[in-house]
Amino acid sequence: MTDIDIEVRINGDLHRDRVPPRLVLADYLRTRRGLTGTHLGCEHGVCGACTVLLDGAAVRACLIFAVQADGSEITTVEGIASPDGELSPVQAAFREHHGLQCGFCTPGFIVSATAFLRENPEPTEGEIREAISGNLCRCTGYQGIVKAVASAAETMKQASLEGSA
Repeated sequence: MTDIDIEVRINGDLHRDRVPPRLVLADYLRTRRGLTGTHLGCEHGVCGACTVLLDGAAVRACLIFAVQADGSEITTVEGIASPDGELSPVQAAFREHHGLQCGFCTPGFIVSATAFLRENPEPTEGEIREAISGNLCRCTGYQGIVKAVASAAETMKQASLEGSA
């Protein structure tokens, strides 16, 4: 099969590449772009470790071919923090509330929670649990993760109120 030209914007930077048609987005991000925060766990779309934002929507990068992302904006966990390295509210809340242990699943949770809070800035605990149900963690028991997402929502709400005052 012939390689295909793609053009994607990843974490704000434009990239043009030639890729095999069956190269999955997760492998492209990790091997071609060096963005190893996108983890590969199950490689079947079940665990959520490879979650990235594709045009703002949380998707499993192991289920999408890189050629399908042509013309898209991709945000990986590396692009969630501000350009100066300041942690996003979600990242800071995960640190503060011990929403991680081994850290393998954490990038997927952070990306998923970031997308979720954009859509639902004032979630209930039940909504948070539903939103993260597509991400698996074998270490934490989820309590710290749920607390972290709730705390990030509150931090973002406060920042929004202060910004509009």
